[in-house]
Amino acid sequence: MTKRNLKKVVLAYSGGLDTTVMLHWMKAEYDCEVVAYCADVGQKEELSGLDEKARSTGASRCYVEDLREEFVRDYVFLAVQANAVYEGLYLMGTSLARPLIAKRHIEIAEKEGADAVSHGATGKGNDQIRFELTYYALNPDIQVVSPWREWSYTSRTELLDYCDRHNLPVTTSLKKPYSMDRNLMHISYEGGVLEDPWTEPPEDIFILSNSPEKAPDTPQYIEIDFEKGVPVAVDGQGMGPVALLDHLNSVGGEHGIGRIDIVENRFVGMKSRGVYETPGVTVLQAAHRALESITMDREVSHLRDSLNTKLSEMMYNGFWFSPEFELMRSFVQQSQANVTGTVRLKLYKGNTIVVGRKAPLSLYSEEFATFETDDVYDQRDAEGFIKLNALRLRLHGLMNRK
Repeated sequence: MTKRNLKKVVLAYSGGLDTTVMLHWMKAEYDCEVVAYCADVGQKEELSGLDEKARSTGASRCYVEDLREEFVRDYVFLAVQANAVYEGLYLMGTSLARPLIAKRHIEIAEKEGADAVSHGATGKGNDQIRFELTYYALNPDIQVVSPWREWSYTSRTELLDYCDRHNLPVTTSLKKPYSMDRNLMHISYEGGVLEDPWTEPPEDIFILSNSPEKAPDTPQYIEIDFEKGVPVAVDGQGMGPVALLDHLNSVGGEHGIGRIDIVENRFVGMKSRGVYETPGVTVLQAAHRALESITMDREVSHLRDSLNTKLSEMMYNGFWFSPEFELMRSFVQQSQANVTGTVRLKLYKGNTIVVGRKAPLSLYSEEFATFETDDVYDQRDAEGFIKLNALRLRLHGLMNRK
């Protein structure tokens, strides 16, 4: 089947400028039915009125799917268990959401008997890859319509002109100096005034967090409980995944935690400047790492950490449903078997400071670690240990001396 013969397409629809034009354009270009689909991963007010807007633009139906619980439980918390950070800084709020959105996209396409799926990602970004790798992994025969790679439009100015010509409902204007993507984990800002990496982000763009200068002058102490590497309670109060992350976003954001300004390497090859707010997961990452320090075996920890660069790249690039990622997921989850306990943190002026950790299966022993007199460690044993480890170094030194 060629794209000219398409009868029904399911479009990943946000109600923004790009997907509004795409919905109308595909109906005209392919003379096909278009079903709109929006994944609720925590965009909040951005979801208001989507069904009415999609239908008024030409959609035959609009699905708004609540994926928040699955997003936090199966994607965000797995990244926390793995201590996954792309290029040392980026916690991947956008990257983690895309495979889940695409998975449900395929399920709806199959339910609707659609010939193809479509998304609003541009031909320069990572999201087109993340979406389509998932599409093809879950439905190898699916067709993909990617308007930004197919139509003649090259700018959002042209899309606004299109909306004017066709009387399409859109609230976007050229006055907004950046683009924004929001979910339960973070908000990202890029483009516009942020394309110059020397330009400081305007303070008024931030939504989830205070600036450290405006954060409270008094630190706040919190305690987070984990079970097998998964956060389950804050200050002794059990919470589900969505409520817990929402709460930590609020608490962390109040204290100016989770802002980063980075230039990252996109999978397609170019560098991109992004500004992110990720308060809750910034707090969780610090707490989780602290708990692992007393519950995880040294060699298991080092092995997991040695794989983190590769694991983070797979998450960032969209290989969530690949064979290698399934293997890594299993390894990460097994490594968390004993990561159960409580971490106490001090939140202050943009800083997440670990001040205490305890666990029922802690490997930390005061008897072994003490600087005082003990009966469990004979310090004379260290001499032989050092000499055995120094043997190859001594041989190397003797050879160099010759």
